[in-house]
Amino acid sequence: MLPLAKPVTASDLSNAERTVALYASDMPGSYSYQRGGDVQVEAWIVQGALRVGLPELYRSAAFLSSFQALRLVEMATPDQRRAHRVRFPSAARLRRASSLASLSLHTFRVSAEALQRSRRPEVEGTCLCGGTGWVDVYFDPDDPTTFAAENCVGHNPHGYKPRALRVVA
Repeated sequence: MLPLAKPVTASDLSNAERTVALYASDMPGSYSYQRGGDVQVEAWIVQGALRVGLPELYRSAAFLSSFQALRLVEMATPDQRRAHRVRFPSAARLRRASSLASLSLHTFRVSAEALQRSRRPEVEGTCLCGGTGWVDVYFDPDDPTTFAAENCVGHNPHGYKPRALRVVA
């Protein structure tokens, strides 16, 4: 007989993972959090996590986090927008799930493992950086020497420099 796996709790999941779990759960689209609703919120988080499965939940959360970061700095490509709409067709439900997941952080702290997972971005679809983590930004389109390498928030959110950057003068 195989040992039972440790049950999933809200604390085992990052904010983005909770968002994906709530999106996949039976949470009513019109749900509005009220004091004392923590038990119900955690039940929906666990239900959604089990429904999606942890590997897919982790992937979807990584895609969601990267897409939101790319969209924030206006670097999301049409391919990425399309992939996001396929993964999360209801923008209103995603906003509700995201809001409720953020509220749950006050009650259910994020574990160290979930925090580590939240720092591993994944990008769905073609990216401006081509997977390198860097995008060349030209300040004057007529002068190719006026550019800077900007980190891609989807592939390189912390701006790590794996290669020497060139300086053109």
